[in-house]
This record gives sequence, C-alpha cells and structure tokens, in this order.
Amino acid sequence: MAQANNIKPEKKQNSRILAIIPARAGSKRLPGKNSKLLCSKPLIQWTIEAAKQSTHLTDILVSTDSEEIASIAQKCELAVPFMRPDAYAGDKSTAIDVIEHVVGQLRQEHKHYDYILWLQPTSPLRTSDDIDGAIESLMARNADAVVSVCECEHSPLWSNTLDADQSMESFLEPFVKNNPRSQALPEFFRLNGAIYIARTERLLEEKSFFLERNIFAYKMAKESSVDIDSALDFKLAELLLAERQSK
Repeated sequence: MAQANNIKPEKKQNSRILAIIPARAGSKRLPGKNSKLLCSKPLIQWTIEAAKQSTHLTDILVSTDSEEIASIAQKCELAVPFMRPDAYAGDKSTAIDVIEHVVGQLRQEHKHYDYILWLQPTSPLRTSDDIDGAIESLMARNADAVVSVCECEHSPLWSNTLDADQSMESFLEPFVKNNPRSQALPEFFRLNGAIYIARTERLLEEKSFFLERNIFAYKMAKESSVDIDSALDFKLAELLLAERQSK
C-alpha cells in the first residue's frame, strides 16, 4: 500500500491522463524480463493490472516492439494500437523518444491528453493505490509533475568514492563520523522508478519528467519500490509478491 502523503484532492480530478507502459523486447541484464513469469504472471501484466484498476486514467497504452508483449497486453484486454518502430526500441532510445512517438501518433487521431503517466513494468509491486495517490497529490497541489520516491535503505552519507590505494582517511565527513547512530542523520529519499507523471506540454518542452519548477515527490513504501534490473531483483520481487498474496 502507498504511504500517506497527507495531500487530499480539493476537487474531482477531470483532466485527461494517458498512462504509457513501455516494454521493448531487448534487455541485456535480464533477457526477456518484461514477459518473464513472476508469480505465474508475465512481469508486464502486474503493471497492466494496476493501471486498469486505477480510477483516474483516461487511457492506457503499451508501447512495444515485441509481438509477444503485444499479445500479453491484448490478453489483458488492453489494446496496442500501434507497434514501436525499431528507431525507438534500441539501447540508446530514451523515454522522451518513446513519448514523442506515442503522442505524435495519437495526435494524428485527434487524441490529446493533459498529462502523461509513465509506468515501467519493472515496478511490479506498485499498486493502483500508488497510482491514484500520486495523481491525487498532483491535482491537489496543482503540480506540473510528480515523481515517486522511497526512503533510502542506507544513508548516502555513509558512502564515498575510494582512491586507488583504498584509503579511508577522509571517507566520512566529520559530522557523520561524530554521529555514528543512523537515527541522528537526516532522512534521505531515492527515486524508485515506479511513477512519473507530468503535464504533457511541459514534458515535451523540457524533454524530462524532472521539470524545472512545480514538481513534487510522492512517497511510497520501500516494500513496494523494487525496481527489477537483475535476476536478484526478480527473486526479491517474487518473494514480496508471494508474501503479499498470502495475506
């Protein structure tokens, strides 16, 4: 479940929001991960189901170059109106490349959206409550962008680079060295990759979800923030989902 963000929408949200679920065929670290079975479901299906259960989305679209992934989406009763061209499916293709392609295709059909919601399939523990909570936070703040974060597992103040000789003489700042208790250190948050939402025109103009102004964080629980990038991440997500399903 999403952590409370202490923001309530002041009025009913009626903006047009398009959720894009990006899922290309290629993956170097974990080949075929988007269609790999996770607790008996293809990885992407967890995100599709969470998006479909959201109460605030106008439309949901899977952007893929894979016929297999398109077939999974269609079995989940989610249309794939067009395939992603190879030019936008390579290792160097960016999220903005994909968004510009999707928005361009839809505008040809006279479909326009106020906001773009980016839902990566690699966050299978993100729920519809998380999605709706982020959207409601966006609307209540009249924000132009909201990005999900979670608390850091370990304070980055305990980290530093190492020289070739691996000396640790200046590894910690004096403030940290003199406060060995982690509870005495500031609370840090990290991006968790689960939710990115931005006003469409600002997103296309600045070519980033990290807008220069009027952007806010949406806090999520750490146990909902697994971002699958490796076989170890996949195993962790499997354990957490199995535990969630058993409750």
